[in-house]
Amino acid sequence: MIAPRGSGAPIIRVEGLTKTYDTGRTQVHALRGVDLTVHAGEMVAIMGASGSGKSTLMNVLGCLDVPTSGHYQLDGVSVETLSRDALADLRNQKVGFVFQGFNLLPRTSAVENVEVPLLYDRAGRWRDTRDMAVRSLTRVGLADRLENAPNELSGGQQQRVAIARALVTQPTLVLADEPTGNLDSRTSLEVIALFQELNAQGITLLIVTHEADIASYARRVVEVRDGLIRRDAPVTHRRDAAADLLALGPAEPEEVA
Repeated sequence: MIAPRGSGAPIIRVEGLTKTYDTGRTQVHALRGVDLTVHAGEMVAIMGASGSGKSTLMNVLGCLDVPTSGHYQLDGVSVETLSRDALADLRNQKVGFVFQGFNLLPRTSAVENVEVPLLYDRAGRWRDTRDMAVRSLTRVGLADRLENAPNELSGGQQQRVAIARALVTQPTLVLADEPTGNLDSRTSLEVIALFQELNAQGITLLIVTHEADIASYARRVVEVRDGLIRRDAPVTHRRDAAADLLALGPAEPEEVA
């Protein structure tokens, strides 16, 4: 059963956000005054065509970039005033990332890949990093794949490792950038079903996608066009990925990528 929509404290609060890139000859206005609030426990799809500004918005929300003007608070912290080092620390503490291309270290085991964010914590919060990585992989159903390298895993399993890596620091927010872009239809559903399960457990998720079908599994859709939010509405008929998987019938054995 899908849990109710999140109604916790604001995790993301954006007001009048702009981002302008100076190319030397001209200025590109990627964001033109964005207002957005996301509460704890929400699962939000951010949609938009290439050049719409959705990737720039994701980079700012993920603390990979800073706005040109406007205000952004991530879990109560004003991001636009932070130094580069402070921004990196906030990103490491508050945000988990899942990418389309998995971004796994190729000659490193699954458990070592998941440990990586813990090793970059300059505050020294994490001591039992391997145990934390094992728990995170177990959470996504890969307890039996701890020592496998990425080339020994299927595409779906690699994305699960990436999700475990995003979760291992117990972040406030998980940002997924086209997380099903390199996966077939069934494996995409398996990943979205995992996201819905994590969201039901209270994880706040932002999924950047250009696919309306993927967005239909979120609780809310934010559409970006020409650097502005043109639509922000709840998903009225939210789909259940686990039920859709069940309707497909038994899965074929996973093949290594």
